[in-house]
Amino acid sequence: MPALADHPVTRRWPARNPEILQLYSLPTPNGVKVGVMLEETGLPYEGHRLSFADNDQLTPEFLALNPNNKIPAILDPDGPGGEPLALFESGAILIYLAEKTGRFLSSEPRKRIETLQWLMWQMGGVGPMFGQFGFFHAFAGKDIEDKRPHERYRAETARLLKVLDGQLAGKDWVVGEYSIADIAIAPWVRTLRTHYKAEDLVGWGDLRHVPAWYDRFMNRPAVARGVTVPPER
Repeated sequence: MPALADHPVTRRWPARNPEILQLYSLPTPNGVKVGVMLEETGLPYEGHRLSFADNDQLTPEFLALNPNNKIPAILDPDGPGGEPLALFESGAILIYLAEKTGRFLSSEPRKRIETLQWLMWQMGGVGPMFGQFGFFHAFAGKDIEDKRPHERYRAETARLLKVLDGQLAGKDWVVGEYSIADIAIAPWVRTLRTHYKAEDLVGWGDLRHVPAWYDRFMNRPAVARGVTVPPER
């Protein structure tokens, strides 16, 4: 790909330091994943905050970086082989950053694939289901008279939390050690609690292990920083 300075996205959001990784995001659940990962690894980066209200994600410059018009996305001037790398999809970014830094994704084959399994569980289940539940519970969908969609996604959200609760039995972290699985899942649990305010509807009080795991995650200093990335300017 062209040099970082030649990429359309950097013309709209200029890099102050073009030698470090550039993040284009918002502190939504998927955005928080990458913000936390960058803070946990200590990898130098520069954050650029997009505005959904201004439809930044639909601009030609951002679409040149991510044709799927979703955040987060990154532009790393020091990608594989020392060449710039553009990358979107939060799960793919977590894997890339884990491999780049050697952090939070075990090199031991069984532990590695177990971690990726739970990352995929989040990407395919928790994100879509929690997101739909949020729409029907807290946002525009709450005004729909037919409550069957709300109940469908509420029940699936509760089920997924029970699955997570079972996985955490006897463990501090999802795969036993802190990993990109935790970094992927916990921001969605945070949104369920703080933005949707739906704890009572999904059986939070009946969970035996998830609440303590969630508190452990939120008490990490890097997480406290990562949930605000990129900051408002």
